[in-house]
Amino acid sequence: MTFVKELWGKIKKLFEPTDMTVGTPWKSIAMFAVPMIIGNIAQQLYSTVDSIVVGKYIGDNALAAVGSAAPLVVLLMVLFVGISAGSTIMVSQYFGAKSREDLSHTIGTSIVLIGVVSVAMMIVLPQFARPMLELLDTPPSIIDDCTLYLKVSIWGVAGMGFYNILTGVLRGMGDTFSALIYLLIATVINVVLDIWFVAGFGMGVYGVALATVIAQFISAAMCFVKLLRMRDVFDLGKEQLKLSRKYTGQLIKLGIPSGVTQAIMSAAMITVQALTNSFGELFIAANVIVMRVDGFAMMPNFSFGMAMTTFAGQNVGAKKFDRVKTGAKQGTVIAVGCAVVITTIILLFGKYLMEIFTDTPELVQQSVYIMRILAVGYIAVAVTQSLSGVMRGVGDTVTPMWIAMIQTIALRIPIAYGISYLTKTPELPTGRFECVHVSLLISWVMGAVLTSLFYKSSKKKLMNMDVSRA
Repeated sequence: MTFVKELWGKIKKLFEPTDMTVGTPWKSIAMFAVPMIIGNIAQQLYSTVDSIVVGKYIGDNALAAVGSAAPLVVLLMVLFVGISAGSTIMVSQYFGAKSREDLSHTIGTSIVLIGVVSVAMMIVLPQFARPMLELLDTPPSIIDDCTLYLKVSIWGVAGMGFYNILTGVLRGMGDTFSALIYLLIATVINVVLDIWFVAGFGMGVYGVALATVIAQFISAAMCFVKLLRMRDVFDLGKEQLKLSRKYTGQLIKLGIPSGVTQAIMSAAMITVQALTNSFGELFIAANVIVMRVDGFAMMPNFSFGMAMTTFAGQNVGAKKFDRVKTGAKQGTVIAVGCAVVITTIILLFGKYLMEIFTDTPELVQQSVYIMRILAVGYIAVAVTQSLSGVMRGVGDTVTPMWIAMIQTIALRIPIAYGISYLTKTPELPTGRFECVHVSLLISWVMGAVLTSLFYKSSKKKLMNMDVSRA
């Protein structure tokens, strides 16, 4: 009986907020990051299962349609990413400072703000779906399916928005395990609905998009119920559920740079997508497969970046600046180690990974070739994400934004189109397709260099920032 009580106590503790201002830094970061890695992998399964079901049951053209819509779906996330990033930083610092009132108003304001943004997007954006795809020169053979997938994603944007903001709040308080469980449940539902709607009812691309939207709403609902049960940590009533000028201003000030960063990345994807589309349906489909594998490969990097944000935020709130520096070193080393393992797996087993998505030999061969170009870049991204996470956690969201702008506007887009132009021949009227991914690799490496240089030169200044002065 005692054993059962102890076991239940340990399990219950996993679902509680975690104080990252105590204990060994690298252990705190790792314990926070591991559930998030699993959760992010589960989230990536949303789009991956879509691709597998579409590729196997509908065909390669439908696979290309889903992939062509993906950059615009990511663009929908810009405002949510910004609000979520600002919320995570504020929640982590106020939680670390043990300021219940500030914590409560931050959470309430975030929820209301995301609701207003979601409703506005669902009303306005559907009418622009097809014009945006036409602007990207989406091939006529896939544009109808592409438009349908994009419209359904827009109609379900509220689920996407609330999930992002609510998990951001949970992360800020050090709770990644709850979000993991809810996301795993939603992922299973998504897989079942995907197969049911597409293979069972023959709903095509519409069924794939609808399954994902339903799963996102379910995961958001479960996160909200979890927050309602955390009244011992913060308050969530009429007084908190309003757009307070003070907290809305702080969220916007901290969130806009993160939102702009996401917008820049999305704009780069969309701009390069137009170039990708010029290489035809086969390359588009190969690129979709690569991006699905890339999504999994990036998950540890993003997870460690978010872990570093929460770790830095809580410790800045508690005024433990030396602990932030130690955690930055230890967390980056762990992230780079994970990236090395992932790169090795991609290089050794890339062919088997690609065969999960398609039975077409040409697609598999081209996808493996592209993945080998990108593989080493994941190590560079590990450095960028870890140190950028520290910067955001201490309140500096502007520097990562400028670095992202340099990576994409000054490097990736010009290099991609430059290589395409310089390699044009009568046989290759649009140039060599490698331009798309070589440019991405170069931007990743330069991003790591710039992030490392800035963090090293501005360490002292960074450790004296906090949202209470925002």
